[in-house]
Amino acid sequence: MSKPVVLIAEELSPATVEALGPDFDIHRCDGSDRKQLLAAIADADALLVRSATKVDAEALAAARRLKVVARAGVGLDNVDVKAATQSGVMVVNAPTSNIVSAAELAVALMLAAARHVAPASASLKNGEWKRSRYTGVELYEKTVGIVGLGRIGVLVAQRLSAFGMKVIAYDPYVQAGRAAQMGVRLVSLEELLEQSDFASVHLPKTSETLGLIGEAELATVKPSLVLVNAARGGIVDEHALYIALKEGRVAAAGLDVFATEPCTDSPLFEFENVVATPHLGASTDEAQEKAGVAVARSVRLALSGELVPDAVNVQGGVIAEDVRPGIPLTEKLGRIFTALAGEVAQQLDVEVRGEITQYDVKVLELAALKGVFADVVEDQVSYVNAPLLAAERGLAVRLVTDADSPDHRNLITLRGTLADGSQVSISGTLIGQRHRERLVEIDGYDVDIEPTEHLAFLRYLDRPGMVGTVGGILGGANVNIAGMQVARDTKGGHALVALSVDSVVPADVLEEIAGAIDAVSVRAVDLTE
Repeated sequence: MSKPVVLIAEELSPATVEALGPDFDIHRCDGSDRKQLLAAIADADALLVRSATKVDAEALAAARRLKVVARAGVGLDNVDVKAATQSGVMVVNAPTSNIVSAAELAVALMLAAARHVAPASASLKNGEWKRSRYTGVELYEKTVGIVGLGRIGVLVAQRLSAFGMKVIAYDPYVQAGRAAQMGVRLVSLEELLEQSDFASVHLPKTSETLGLIGEAELATVKPSLVLVNAARGGIVDEHALYIALKEGRVAAAGLDVFATEPCTDSPLFEFENVVATPHLGASTDEAQEKAGVAVARSVRLALSGELVPDAVNVQGGVIAEDVRPGIPLTEKLGRIFTALAGEVAQQLDVEVRGEITQYDVKVLELAALKGVFADVVEDQVSYVNAPLLAAERGLAVRLVTDADSPDHRNLITLRGTLADGSQVSISGTLIGQRHRERLVEIDGYDVDIEPTEHLAFLRYLDRPGMVGTVGGILGGANVNIAGMQVARDTKGGHALVALSVDSVVPADVLEEIAGAIDAVSVRAVDLTE
C-alpha cells in the first residue's frame, strides 16, 4: 500500500518533518503560487500551511483525498473552516505554540513605546545624542488594561504584574473569581479605557471585536495612554488611532498587526511615538518549532482515525477551548473506571456538570469510551472505533449534562452498572490556571489526589494501623508513595485508600497488602502508554 501523502505548502521547521516520521510520503509546493497549489493538493491526504497559503473552497474542491488541513500557528484567517467542514475535512491548528512568544512581544512593544527605544536608536545611529528628547515613563505602579484575558492575555498580565503594575482586564467571557485568582480586577471596556495608563489588546478577530476600539473609545482615554495591539489587525481602528495620536490624545502605540497585511505604508508610520513590527508575534525559533511539531502530531492522529484535541471542527462541530482540557482527564477516568470495575460495564453514564455544559461536550463521551477500552482490547482504541467496541460488547452509554455543580467549577463523573448489578463511579475535575487534574470521588468516597501514571486503590474495614501497614509493605518493596488519600464512610466502617506511587506495584506486593489489611478489594492502575 502507498503511504498517505502529506503536502507541505510553506517553509516549516525541520522538526516538523521529524515529528511526522517515516509513515508518510512528503510532498512540497509553494502555497502562495495558486496554480502550483491546486495541482499539488489533488493527491494530498493532509495539507500543512502557515499564513501565506489560502485554503478556500476552490482549493478544497481540488483536493480529492484531503482529510486534514493543519495550520502551523494559531490564527485561521487563511483557512475557510466552514467550507472544510462541509467537505468533511478536519482543520487543526497549534493553539498554544506561540502564546509565550506573542506575550513577550506585547511586553516588548509596551516597553519600547514607553521608553522611545526605536526613535532613540535611530537618532543615535544617525549621529545624534538627544537624551532629553527621548525621556520616557516607567511601567512601575501604573495601571495596565488587558483587553481579552485568554491564554496570551493571562501571560501578559502575569508578566506585567511582575513589573509592579496594577492589572485590570476586560473580558465578558471570564468569571470575576477566576480573574481575582490571578490578581486581576475585571472591569467594563469603558472603565478600562478610562483608567488605564497602558493597554494591551489580546482578543480574536470576530465580527464583534472588529473596530472594538475606535473613535468613541479613544475619546475617553488618558492622553498618557500607551496602546499595544499584538493580537489581530482591525480590532483597533487604525484611522481613529492616527487621529488620536496626531491630536495628542494618545501618547504612544505599539503595533504588530494591521487591518490589511502585508502593511508597508501606513499613516501611523509617520509618528516617532509609534513602534511597529511586521506581525512578529509568532516569529521566534521556539514558536515555529512548537507549531510545526504540534500540527505534525495532529496530522498523525487525524490520518490514523483518532480524534484530534487541537481540531477546530470535528464531525461538523467545534471543540470549545474550555472543553479541550477535559479530554485527557476523561480518558484517564475511563481507564481507572475499567480497572476498578474489573470488567466491561453494561451501562455507563458520562455525567458532565458545571460551566462547560454550555458547550457541546459530546467529545467527552468519546474520550470516556476510549479510556474504558484502552486496556481491554489488543487493538488500538480510537475515537472512531470506541463507540463500535461499546456496541459489540453490549455497553450502553449515555451523556448526561447538568449546569449545576455545587462543589466544583466543572465535574466529570463516570458511573457504570456491572453485570451483577453493582455500581462503580469515579469523578475528576481540573483546578487552577494550568488545569491540574484531580480525582475527587471514587464509589462515593471523597478523595483529592492527582491521577499520576501509577495508582492503587485499597478497600478495607476501618481500624487503626492500616495506613502504616500499607506504607511499610510498599517501602519494603522499594515503591515510593507520591500521594495518599484516606476516606471512609463512617468511623469504624469501610475505608478507601487512594495511592499515587512512583512505580508499578508488583502483583505479589498487592497480594501481600491485601492479606495484611484483610482488604475487601485491591486494584492497581497503570496509566502509562
